[in-house]
Amino acid sequence: MVKRDVSRDTVELLKECDAGCKMAIDSMEQINRHVTDDKLKSLITRYNGDHIKLKEEIHRALNNVGAEGQEPNPMAKASSWITSEVKMMLKGDSKEAASLLTDGCNMGIKSLCEYKNSYKAADEKSVALCVKLCDIEAGMVEELQEFL
Repeated sequence: MVKRDVSRDTVELLKECDAGCKMAIDSMEQINRHVTDDKLKSLITRYNGDHIKLKEEIHRALNNVGAEGQEPNPMAKASSWITSEVKMMLKGDSKEAASLLTDGCNMGIKSLCEYKNSYKAADEKSVALCVKLCDIEAGMVEELQEFL
């Protein structure tokens, strides 16, 4: 059996959570600029705030282990930005915004679960932050359903 490095797994999981939060915040802010429905705009703003608060918690956890945050993958970020801009310019309605955000949340949850399962030796706090991020994303998916 291979012994896992707790501190390395903790740092890596926190970095992935940090990148995920940043990607989500960027996407929500980008899409929210196109949204005209006040109820959807309010929902996006609220969840963006939740992600910003969690990102701050993740940064404190990273600081506590002497590590820095991580930027989202540049290719994934560019692809997401282009897709969102094109789709919002072409359709630009609440349904499209909700669809894009739902897809992003689902991809985020999938990735975070994979990271959580890969970094098995991560400490309880980093795992809890990862689960919290997944829960926020899942809550947003649920609330977006009425706009689909």
